Amino acid sequence: MVSGRELDYIREAIANRHLSGNGPFTRKCQAWLVERLGAEKALLTHSCTAALEMAAILSEVGAGDEVIMPSFTFVSTANAFVLRGATPVFVDIRDDTCNLDETLIEDAITTRTKAIVPVHYAGVACNMSAISEIADRRGLLVIEDAAQGIGSTYQGRPLGHLGDLAAVSFHETKNVIAGEGGALLVNHARWAQRAEILWEKGTNRTQFFRGMVDKYTWVDIGSSYLPSEINAAFLLAQLEVADGITASRLAVWDRYHDAFAEWERKGIARRPAVPPDCRHNAHLYYLLFENLPHRAAVQSVLRAQGIDAVFHYVPLHSSPAGRRFGRTAGSLTVTERNADRLLRLPLWAGMTDEHIAAVTEAVSHALVQAHA
Repeated sequence: MVSGRELDYIREAIANRHLSGNGPFTRKCQAWLVERLGAEKALLTHSCTAALEMAAILSEVGAGDEVIMPSFTFVSTANAFVLRGATPVFVDIRDDTCNLDETLIEDAITTRTKAIVPVHYAGVACNMSAISEIADRRGLLVIEDAAQGIGSTYQGRPLGHLGDLAAVSFHETKNVIAGEGGALLVNHARWAQRAEILWEKGTNRTQFFRGMVDKYTWVDIGSSYLPSEINAAFLLAQLEVADGITASRLAVWDRYHDAFAEWERKGIARRPAVPPDCRHNAHLYYLLFENLPHRAAVQSVLRAQGIDAVFHYVPLHSSPAGRRFGRTAGSLTVTERNADRLLRLPLWAGMTDEHIAAVTEAVSHALVQAHA
């Protein structure tokens, strides 16, 4: 969705003659994130992948360490820690939300465990009270993968402000976009200075521009994590209307939810579940079918009608790299079952009544055919 001011801001960025990273638009986006999400510091990145990699560096995990996470997530969640030499430990998900099952975390902890990485699937928060309690008691970090979480809350607190560190995404598939983009959220002051150094390629360049040092130099590891001012200019226009984008998506989500209630009552398709202490951002709307053949049959009917409905993650623990770099803790039965059954429906801000009706009618027709 284009808010209407993206091109104006991009023209302004060009007129500023500052197109590389850490210019005025970058700083305005970071200020918005700090104010709205409550972070100690927010650093805009060229991707959520980059933000996760920075979080992994700040966590100081390394060879022999373990990090607990779901297998039902995007590869970047695991890759960030594998790149530091750590082992992802895959734990099963909850059947209702597809989020990390907090009741299984304790049994997955070993003397090598350093962090827990909850992934807020579909913008619905994990049970962060339980996860934080375990982490505090066992001396572990909590690093939120809040890629899908902008605009969502848990017990009134924004996602991204519930862990020690967090990563959010502004990829074009997300609610608020920059084409490509992300941000690292630092929720404790002790990491703020080092995070800036990592962000600026391992130099103290940011301190130099503040007049804190008379010249900048290489002081730590790091990389080029900054986005361009073009991306930041586009993103600022999106952030300014983020509430409207969320409201528009929620209206579509609610229409879907009402339309498929009867199919759920019949036990034919299950709708998404949102726990009462979570306010979600309508990032995804999906249905869970009886099994893989049932999902494939529905998907085939929709495809024939020109409706792009897609499945989601192939579980990481079943992938070649997942088997090579990670390990599982217990059975991942729910992960495997839901990965086979889940189908995402088209959802975007500004969907018309005609679009919504076309999808709901096509799904209903597909369900009738699949059960004929």
